[in-house]
This record gives sequence, structure tokens and C-alpha cells, in this order.
Amino acid sequence: MNDSRYSKLQFALEKRQPDLTVVLENVFDPHNVAAVMRTCDSVGIKEIFVIQTQVPTYKNWGRKSSSGARKWLQVHYFDTVGECMQLVKQRYDKIYTTHLAEGAKKLYQLDLTERVALVFGNESKGCSSEIIKYADGNFIIPQVGIIESLNISVACAVTIYEAFRQKSQAGHYDQAKVQGAEKVELLRHWELYDDYVAEKSKL
Repeated sequence: MNDSRYSKLQFALEKRQPDLTVVLENVFDPHNVAAVMRTCDSVGIKEIFVIQTQVPTYKNWGRKSSSGARKWLQVHYFDTVGECMQLVKQRYDKIYTTHLAEGAKKLYQLDLTERVALVFGNESKGCSSEIIKYADGNFIIPQVGIIESLNISVACAVTIYEAFRQKSQAGHYDQAKVQGAEKVELLRHWELYDDYVAEKSKL
């Protein structure tokens, strides 16, 4: 690996945010999932959760949409909502669904500097009643047009870039958050561990 490539990956590693994640429930179009992956990588999200109880089990996402982002994310696949959400609740303090319902908060009212999981449902029905039961709150993205909802990948991008804005202002990107065993795990996932060890031995 050349020095430029190694430096770029090291920079991305230092910006990874282990306290922010996305959960996708039965998103039908694999290109939408791939687009979400690309956006998640762009803001430093480390892992995402994909629930597939009603759709085919996709694991080879469209390269055009993801631009290889799948490689840089730890993607956890589940075929039950309960198993997935139990793990999410262990790792994150707040779970927010995006669902058109009475009492929903506006996106910009959320504190996204906490340990947060953001849940997005499928293209036609949104989040299921089963997954909503696990949520600590529900939000909507404010709109003033005729159409009431955004495309799933666009809604996810708008939401996590609001998280990016809040986290940037709070200094979350100023120092590396991924440390110790978690860092080693990610280095191995990125196939970067041997290069990392070799670089450290030079010091």
C-alpha cells in the first residue's frame, strides 16, 4: 500500500464515529441500501444494521451507488427484528424511528450528539409497528411540498448530515474515538492491520 493510500485510510479511521448508526428495515431496492452505505461512510459511521424479513437477502450491493462503501462499513444482517434491536439497544442509548405519526419531533429538535441509532423503514410502508416498539422517539424531516416523504436514501442522507453538523460543532471529529480492541477489529476489517503494525514498528 502506498503512503498516500495509507494516510487516507488512517485519516478516515480517526474520524470514525462508533456512537452513531443506521438501521434499515426491509428496504426493497438494493440501490437505495447502497446509496445509504455511501452516505454513512462519508460522515464516518462505523457500522450499520440491515434487517431483511420481507425482502431477498442482498449482500452484493450495486457498485455504482455505493462506490465500494460496503467494504469500509461493518454491516450486520438480521432476519428478525427482535434479534437486531436487542443488539442495537446494547450498543446505543437512543433509538429514533422516522415515521409519519402524531407527536413526532422534527429532525432538528433531536440531540444527535448522544449514542444514537436512526431507523429507516422500507419504501412503501416505512417502519413496522414491531420496530417502533423499540424506539425512544420518532421524528420527521420538515417539508412544505405536496409529497409527504423523501426517498429512503435521501431521507437518510439529510438526517445523518444533520448528525454530522451537530457532532462537528460538539467536537466529535477532533480526536479519534475508535480505540483498543475496537480499533484492531476495524483495522482487520479494512485489511489494514498488517500495514498498521509495520508502520508502528518504524517509530
